[in-house]
Amino acid sequence: MTHRTQVAIVGAGPAGLILGQLLHNAGIDSVIVERHTRDHVVERVRAGVLEQGTVDLMHEMGVGDRLAREGLRHDGIYIAFGGERHRIDLAGLTAGRAITVYGQNEVVRDLIAARERSGRPLVFEATGASVHDIDSTHPTVRYRLAGDEHEIASDFIAGCDGSHGICRLAMPSPVVHPYEREYPFAWLGILARAAPSCPELVYSLHEHGFALFSMRSTGVTRLYLQCEPDEDLQRWPDDRIWGELTTRLRTNDGWQPAVGEITQKSITPMRSVVVDPMQWGRLLLAGDAAHIVPPTGAKGLNLAAADVWRLAGAIGEFYGTGSEVGLRTYTERGLRRTWRAQRFSWWMTSTLHRSASANPFDHKRQLAELDYLVHSQAAMTSLAENYAGVPFA
Repeated sequence: MTHRTQVAIVGAGPAGLILGQLLHNAGIDSVIVERHTRDHVVERVRAGVLEQGTVDLMHEMGVGDRLAREGLRHDGIYIAFGGERHRIDLAGLTAGRAITVYGQNEVVRDLIAARERSGRPLVFEATGASVHDIDSTHPTVRYRLAGDEHEIASDFIAGCDGSHGICRLAMPSPVVHPYEREYPFAWLGILARAAPSCPELVYSLHEHGFALFSMRSTGVTRLYLQCEPDEDLQRWPDDRIWGELTTRLRTNDGWQPAVGEITQKSITPMRSVVVDPMQWGRLLLAGDAAHIVPPTGAKGLNLAAADVWRLAGAIGEFYGTGSEVGLRTYTERGLRRTWRAQRFSWWMTSTLHRSASANPFDHKRQLAELDYLVHSQAAMTSLAENYAGVPFA
């Protein structure tokens, strides 16, 4: 069975769904295919910090109503070290730009609902997908659904299927240059039924390593602590997790995270990846298919949103005027933003984590870096601009 469309989108994560909504609003047809089940896509726990630009985009797309009601706007964040919390005034340092805490699974839930209202195709459990003829003007996507073979004939393929998806691998290996870095630590993350004990995020450097206090709602706390890349979750019963989180996060004013029932535990590896170029022929990569950033800077979902905003504009320009300028410059513009996000994420990661190879000098240098940060208007402004996010371009 063959389906004809203008844009075939592989992957129904935030990148693919946002792109589908942007194209729909522009009157451009698309088909989204996803190998996982709908429940898997909705329920997987990922990022929860939205930059100002991503929040604005959700509203512009017409899918921001629940975000406005339930999202938690934060005008600042805390940096903790030496037993003290220091607030960085994001909004005050960036003329009102802030972040909003709203889980990625909630973003996906809203986007799936919008996709279904649009009536445009969204296919889950599409197995054995492959892309073909990407260097022609009529690339195709083939997949199986319930035992039947399907083909999507399109003008463009958007690869939004993650770092292990089929689209990145379909690009000719001699022309693709992946830049990668593995970090010597990981995050042990938990969700807990506990009311947040601080109104804003707390990033902490402690002698035992990094810890992060965050939240998902007024009744659910999200917390992370630095651990080994090959950490065994069985070695981390609830009591040990709370003990370590309390040790790393407690400050001299008596603040510490509220303890509650842990409902989920996971290990998140830390790595950086940049794929150059982000396109080949009529195949264009977006989101995790094009880049991975360590979660410290909260850039993953936001980079994906910027990618597909740029891609939707380029495709709209092509159909509206016939111009391919936006398509030809997609990689150049995308890599500029990606490398800036990588630089910021690397800086936050290296400044707030303790490496096993570090010595006392390295720890003292980190403390001096943070002391400079919280006492320098210029340094705080730089962090605020990067964390809240510069406008999409």
